Amino acid sequence: MLDSLKGTRWEELSRHYIAQWNTVAELTAALSPWLITSNEDRYAFLEEDSKKKRMQLMEKAIYESFELSKLSNEAKTAQEQDYQKTYREAAIKKQIQYLQKELDEMHPEEVTDVRKLELKIQESGMNREAQAEAEKVLNRIKYDGSNSAEYGMLYDYLDFLTTLSWKEEDQETISLTEAEQILEEDHFGLKKVKERIIQQIAVMDLNKKQSGSILLFVGAPGTGKTSIGQSIARALGRKYVRVSLGGVRDEADIRGHRRTYIGAMPGRIMNGIHKAGVSNPVMVLDEVDKLSSSYNGDPASALLEVLDPEQNSTFTDHYMNVPYDLSNVFFICTANTMDTIPEPLLNRMEVIQFPGYTASDKFQIARKHLLPKAMQSAGIPEGKLVIEDEAIRTVISDFTMEAGVRGLKKRMDTLCRAAAVRLVKGEEESVHVAKEQVKELLDMKPVHHEHILGDNKPGVVTGLAWTSAGGEILFIETMFTKGSGKIILTGQLGDVMKESAQIAVSLVKSMYPEKADVFEKNDLHIHVPDGATPKDGPSAGIALTTAISSLVNDHAVDPSFAMTGEVSLRGVVKPIGGLPEKLMAAQRAGISKVFIPLENTEDLKDVAEEVREKLEIIPVGEVREVLNRLG
Repeated sequence: MLDSLKGTRWEELSRHYIAQWNTVAELTAALSPWLITSNEDRYAFLEEDSKKKRMQLMEKAIYESFELSKLSNEAKTAQEQDYQKTYREAAIKKQIQYLQKELDEMHPEEVTDVRKLELKIQESGMNREAQAEAEKVLNRIKYDGSNSAEYGMLYDYLDFLTTLSWKEEDQETISLTEAEQILEEDHFGLKKVKERIIQQIAVMDLNKKQSGSILLFVGAPGTGKTSIGQSIARALGRKYVRVSLGGVRDEADIRGHRRTYIGAMPGRIMNGIHKAGVSNPVMVLDEVDKLSSSYNGDPASALLEVLDPEQNSTFTDHYMNVPYDLSNVFFICTANTMDTIPEPLLNRMEVIQFPGYTASDKFQIARKHLLPKAMQSAGIPEGKLVIEDEAIRTVISDFTMEAGVRGLKKRMDTLCRAAAVRLVKGEEESVHVAKEQVKELLDMKPVHHEHILGDNKPGVVTGLAWTSAGGEILFIETMFTKGSGKIILTGQLGDVMKESAQIAVSLVKSMYPEKADVFEKNDLHIHVPDGATPKDGPSAGIALTTAISSLVNDHAVDPSFAMTGEVSLRGVVKPIGGLPEKLMAAQRAGISKVFIPLENTEDLKDVAEEVREKLEIIPVGEVREVLNRLG
């Protein structure tokens, strides 16, 4: 047994202890601490009475321990060799990187494009999936070389990927007082809108991250929907980026093109992130109501993932083909109307209505914001142009026709340009614009607004309508002509208004059965001027019913009365939208009393106080209430 242990560590052990062993029991006791055995095996030694068998068991245990020790040493040696190899490889790589960096600094003009991309990938901070994809494309560039047909496309891809901001931006300290001040400085009025924005900012400040609903600003053009996004970005200390979605009909414009196609490029969302240079900009998605579907897909459906906080943390652009976290982006959407926005997309957003500006609001906006900016744009020094208050009010009332202030801005720009000509010619040292000079300087005809009729005839009623430019009054005109009971509709009425006219005729017939022969012996002509403007929407039913009732009973309706609301066959007045804009149009046109649906009473709090003060607003639940009040 000792011969087999020669040359091992067991040989030295044997020399020290073997002289002391006199019996097998002593041998067993002496060697047991050194053996790699279990407690059960050791108990088996003591249990065995035969010295010969006990010696055989001990010999077997010694050989097994010897082999296990040998294998353990071999494994340890191999592991140490692997560690040494890994350490050596890492050290060599670091040395190569250091030497390469030294060479790059000494000869920057000789740094290859591949090397630049390699450094960009290392420094970009992108996630694992993106880094793996980038290294895969980089290896392909190295393998194919710069003469490859796909080199340009692959290089552009890596350049886009590495110049994106992948790092999570630090949350800026938000001051609500400062945010309120910025919103007040940049925008006049819009009290409810500002309150909702401040609430969102407060929630973000408490959570120390992007949180809250996706905001959808809905209102007429020129009411400040897009520009308030810039103010929010300034209040938050973030970058601002605007993405126009008007007319987009290709899903790839949102999700990007796959790189298998020639001319592939990222979608507008990721392109906006790239332009912003940060991962948490304030992004305004403009005109979401102008999205349209085609054979190329549905862009509105593609936006569902972008605007869903539960999904957009792993948004994957088809061009990038790797996930990107959009959860830190402050998305704001704008639209002129909600009618064309698909319901699933609308459900992901919180609607905030932008009401039209009153005449006094427009005056303050023109005086405090538009005129100073127009003077600065025209290069007119302060004090060289004075526009009287009455002149500004004349511009608002006679030369604009809108709920917003976009047209008013154009008029202010025109006045400043006309003043600049006089100043440059030296005709005047300073220009003073009075009310009488406005028409001459603007060089345009006053805008025509509908006003109440001077006389009242049976069959004519004043209605209220909402347009993309705000509210406007319209006249429902009806007339009987000899015929066979046909109903003639003119004025470019849409399907909804045509159905409202049919309901109004049936309703009047049911309310006045004694007048049935009038409908049978005559044709009823319903016209809504002017004929060149398309009209549609569920709000003209009450006016149509009143006009036909007025015609049938030969009873004229006071032209200072106006009304809005839809009706059912039961004669119930149904609620409508756009009430603030419609009431402003009524007040501007000189209307004194307005009938509105009873269910819209709550909406009166959104109407400007100066409008409510000048109108007598009468909520009605049934069309008979209107007819009774009109006599």
